[in-house]
Amino acid sequence: MNNETTPRNATNPAITQEALAHLGDGRLAYVKAIRSEDLPALFPQAPQVEPGLQLFALHAADGTPIMITDSREAAVANAWSHELEAVSVH
Repeated sequence: MNNETTPRNATNPAITQEALAHLGDGRLAYVKAIRSEDLPALFPQAPQVEPGLQLFALHAADGTPIMITDSREAAVANAWSHELEAVSVH
């Protein structure tokens, strides 16, 4: 028996992780607000940053981290400079 609350059908199709990774065919990136404490896991090469800061990470559609900044506007501008359409993730 299906334990999902929303059935999969033509109006609510399932999407695989692989299909999601190819969404936008390399033209889509997402901006996500993160805490500075999460920085080492996403960007191990980044210098140590003071705890408690809100930062913004720009990721490729497949989840690959592209850059980190202290403003959403800078993340979006970086996406545009690389001809990527930026979307927000909450």
